[in-house]
Parts: sequence; structure tokens; C-alpha cells
Amino acid sequence: MNLGNLLHNKRIEWIYCPICGSKICDKIRKDTVLKNYPFYCLKCKKETLSSAKNLQITVIKEPDA
Repeated sequence: MNLGNLLHNKRIEWIYCPICGSKICDKIRKDTVLKNYPFYCLKCKKETLSSAKNLQITVIKEPDA
């Protein structure tokens, strides 16, 4: 089995910025699990704390200090 078939069988999706909707330079696979991961958007220059599991991304709201 070659690498192309392995990547084709795994579902891979781009991550989109929850603020401006542009594509972030990160991808996640179906089996990726992220917890408290800081995504940074180059377009709107914002950082968003997020979690991901089963291709579902949840934005974590930080309390204002």
C-alpha cells in the first residue's frame, strides 16, 4: 500500500478561522484530537483557543482578565 492510498482513506480537512472564515494553514484528520490548541489566523491576526475531536472544532471562550 502506498502513501497516497493511506492519505486517501483518512479524511483530512482544512481548519477555518471562526472569526473571518479564511483557511488556516493547519489540517486535521478524523483521528486528530486537540485540546486547548491555539490557532492563529494570518489574515485577521487573531488567535483562537480551540479543541478538536472527530473533525468537530470547538472554540473555547477565555474569560476576560
